Amino acid sequence: MRKVAIYGKGGIGKSTTTQNTVAGLAEMGKKVMVVGCDPKADSTRLLLGGLSQNTVLDTLREEGEDVELEDIRKVGFKGVICVESGGPEPGVGCAGRGIITSINLLEQLGAYASSEELDYAFYDVLGDVVCGGFAMPIREGKAQEIYIVVSGEMMAMYAANNICKGIVKFAEAGGVRLGGIICNSRKVDNEQAMIEAFAKKLGTQMIHFVPRDNMVQRAEINRKTVIEYDPEHSQADEYRTLAKKIEENEMHVIPKPMHTDELEKLLIQHGIAN
Repeated sequence: MRKVAIYGKGGIGKSTTTQNTVAGLAEMGKKVMVVGCDPKADSTRLLLGGLSQNTVLDTLREEGEDVELEDIRKVGFKGVICVESGGPEPGVGCAGRGIITSINLLEQLGAYASSEELDYAFYDVLGDVVCGGFAMPIREGKAQEIYIVVSGEMMAMYAANNICKGIVKFAEAGGVRLGGIICNSRKVDNEQAMIEAFAKKLGTQMIHFVPRDNMVQRAEINRKTVIEYDPEHSQADEYRTLAKKIEENEMHVIPKPMHTDELEKLLIQHGIAN
């Protein structure tokens, strides 16, 4: 089983990219579990057709420790298993601890060692790797393969560079590696060339450039992935291509994060900071 985590700046489109990519893998016949590691609990909504799902923390609060695996997971598009970690009540506690609790519980209940023989476990992780909870998938080897969603916007690239610093910190102990950069386009000037140069500096690859298309928003309004909502649309093929590239990817590296001034020079060189 491949353990994959998707990171990136808040609002960059991690959950959308994850769910659409997972839909592509499921369409290929892969057995996938998605673990949402965001207190908003929106990491599986499109795969479940908008159905509400009790989070792990909500279930523990309501039912105590007597929880079974079927209480905290639902089956979505083409058999994808969906779990949401959830978070504390607003203003109370650390959201990162919900991730720790959820993953530990899934392990205790045998979610990863079930007879279903998972091909992939995907973690959709909130972008703040400073907090220990959000860093857990890379810190404790829960995820071995990281993909960072980025755009040509300065703060998105700054966040991606910081995430790479987190990967480096835990690479030797946990065996975690960077599989590549996914560009979720915002139609920034020279965006593709800039992200390719950024990836090269980090010692990795831009595994795919996902063009911006309003079909993604249309599908989301209808509570579906693009692949389910309009399987013939060109944007559906973009996610299928990304899924295939991840399936075939053999480039897993310890990244080489850039100094801030080096990152700024790259931005200036490609025109974004002019």
